[in-house]
Amino acid sequence: MPTNENQQHSTELVRGFKPYEEQKGEEYMNDAMRAHFTKILNQWKQELMQEVDRTVDHMKDEAANFPDPADRASQEEEFSLELRARDRERKLIKKIDKTLQLIEDKDYGWCESCGIEIGIRRLEARPTADMCVDCKSLAEIKEKQIGK
Repeated sequence: MPTNENQQHSTELVRGFKPYEEQKGEEYMNDAMRAHFTKILNQWKQELMQEVDRTVDHMKDEAANFPDPADRASQEEEFSLELRARDRERKLIKKIDKTLQLIEDKDYGWCESCGIEIGIRRLEARPTADMCVDCKSLAEIKEKQIGK
């Protein structure tokens, strides 16, 4: 089972895709680039959905009514952790679906805040990114200031 660190957008490790090789003078976010990211996102979504299926099967197979309260509590805690992980993955699947729609609408790859190109390498590292590095950094700084 992949660790949470690997699940958090480590596309190269989790999915083993080949990085996109830009051609000289190639237009940003052309059909080939959109196809590249569609493939990455669909593969990621498929892996997440398989993990959900594995969790359901595991919970069915491992569900037992232990007479010992400590054993029962341990199993409930294990299931609770699995369900929390699956809930995060469910939210991620929704974000992947939203991103796939952006690709289909040809709106993918531009910062939603300032409108500049997000960049191929950033999108490969975080395919669901919707902000450039600068705008995301500013948003995080603002979030920390408001949170204090």
